[in-house]
Amino acid sequence: QVQLVESGGGLVQAGGSLRLSCAASGRTSGRYAMGWFRQPPGKEREFVAGIHWSGYGTLYTDSVKGRFTISRDNDNRKVYLQMNSLKPEDTGVYYCAATEAGPVPRNRESYDYWGQGTQVTVSS
Repeated sequence: QVQLVESGGGLVQAGGSLRLSCAASGRTSGRYAMGWFRQPPGKEREFVAGIHWSGYGTLYTDSVKGRFTISRDNDNRKVYLQMNSLKPEDTGVYYCAATEAGPVPRNRESYDYWGQGTQVTVSS
């Protein structure tokens, strides 16, 4: 089992920045691709960004390209999402997820482990 805990959410004005962190514990010796998803109010959970277990491959949804950056620190078992130029439409609960799948998947069904989520609210 892998446990994931997100932190770093909060309230920010449009144009501002936040950095989300995800700390992993438990059976973390495997090679896990990691993803960030978000769930806007009243909508489905959607893929935001993902990173290969090696850190050398990343994937982003189109709406965040150029604004968000995913990274990982395997030594400390952490994954980060740096969010810049935030927009009100970025509001939602952000979830960290892990999968043993080799390539980084976009679909949430491919992820085996999930955190509890952290709220991000961007005011206009």
